[in-house]
Amino acid sequence: MDAVIIDSGGANLASLQFAFERLGAKTRVSADPAEITSAARVILPGVGSAADAMSRLRKSGVADLLPSLTQPVLGICLGMQLLFERSDEGNTDCLGILPDEVKRLQPAQGRPVPHMGWNQLSPVRGDPILEGIAAGDYVYFVHSFAVPVTDLTIASADYGIALAAIVRRGNFWGTQFHPERSAATGARVLANFLRLS
Repeated sequence: MDAVIIDSGGANLASLQFAFERLGAKTRVSADPAEITSAARVILPGVGSAADAMSRLRKSGVADLLPSLTQPVLGICLGMQLLFERSDEGNTDCLGILPDEVKRLQPAQGRPVPHMGWNQLSPVRGDPILEGIAAGDYVYFVHSFAVPVTDLTIASADYGIALAAIVRRGNFWGTQFHPERSAATGARVLANFLRLS
């Protein structure tokens, strides 16, 4: 098994599995702590609200397990946001693996919320997950909450403000965009993740 996708109850689990299958990778969807602990790599997807997702993770015991993992872990969209300390969405306490808070995006002229559609990446610093990714490559976003650019940010995107598009701390990575919906660039991010050890 190349990776375990945590069963977080989101609707994007099948599309994520198909994206990995297209790369020749074998994945399993599971909320079993033993399977997650023994996996070579772990993906935390997320669709929906932070409060609901955290409730499911706590109920399954996965919330307590995640901070102790030592293999590569990738949070996707809401899954990335859950890695942080807290979210403005429902004033939710999250996993606390990454320092900072997730803030609601503010709508403005020409920038509706949710931020939905293709946007460009701006790499901030080198990282193995960015191999083959160039400044200006497009990826697909669907989100109403975001993390500010900090020293954890390895790529940003601009939506009137700079927001963190990819973050990393140690063995934890996160993408605010959906790599499984982001064509060749997203496939490259997932392929790079599969090479991490």
